[in-house]
Amino acid sequence: MARTIDEIQQSMLDAITADPVLSPVATSTSKVAIFRLFTRIVAACAWTVEVLFDTHKAEVNETIANLKPHTLRWYANKAKDFQYGFDLPLDSDVYNNASFTEEQIDESKIVSYVAVTEGNDKRLRIKCAKNDGADLAPLAAEELQSFSEYMARIKDAGVKLNIESNQADRIKLELKVYYDPLILDSNGSRIDGANSQPVQSAVKNYLKSLPFNGYFVLAYLTDTLQQVDGVVIPHIVSCETAYAAFGFSSVDVMYLPDAGYLRFENDTDLTITFIAQEKLV
Repeated sequence: MARTIDEIQQSMLDAITADPVLSPVATSTSKVAIFRLFTRIVAACAWTVEVLFDTHKAEVNETIANLKPHTLRWYANKAKDFQYGFDLPLDSDVYNNASFTEEQIDESKIVSYVAVTEGNDKRLRIKCAKNDGADLAPLAAEELQSFSEYMARIKDAGVKLNIESNQADRIKLELKVYYDPLILDSNGSRIDGANSQPVQSAVKNYLKSLPFNGYFVLAYLTDTLQQVDGVVIPHIVSCETAYAAFGFSSVDVMYLPDAGYLRFENDTDLTITFIAQEKLV
């Protein structure tokens, strides 16, 4: 790790002080003494070199990590490099973008979220999603077909892939929220009119803030709701989730979304009973 300019300069000044030839003549403590100015210039140059070496080392390590075959990280990074509507050179896993603008290249990279896991059957399961305005969405059928062909061309020989881009897992949530009647009303709206649904917004924002293919944890949701102004006690009465064509099942502690993300299918799937609560002492 690169030292600071001050640290490098001080090491040179310490060396000058310890030198029997230089120490008798380099005695000035002024910051503008000629020998101190020279040490400052040399320290700045040395610092620049050390920073460049740190940057180079990080780039080399990143390149080596990405070049390793049969790693989940390699497949995830390559999935995000997919460019919809672009031809892939023969026997290559890198696009030739010489004739395209940065804007065209960025717009073609539609796969924004990827999770790669290995199952007991040694197949790699690749979940992916794209940005759709302010939220996640599955790839369209044509996009998924093109993406699957791209992954088939760049994968290592013998590796079997299961590629999916599905609608969000569904969630039904029932809450009891004990609220401060000085801040919220009986419908959960802020009395000052700043937000008509602060609790509902907090729940939905929590779901959106989860990392792709990250765990949904009931206790963490409770922690989030406790940060909402006016909420005294948030209580999760029940929580159920479902994915694909399967029915709903209860969640007691945590849940890993099969599609990689979790959303309310209908506004009625979030039920909140607001109960006025006096200040707790």
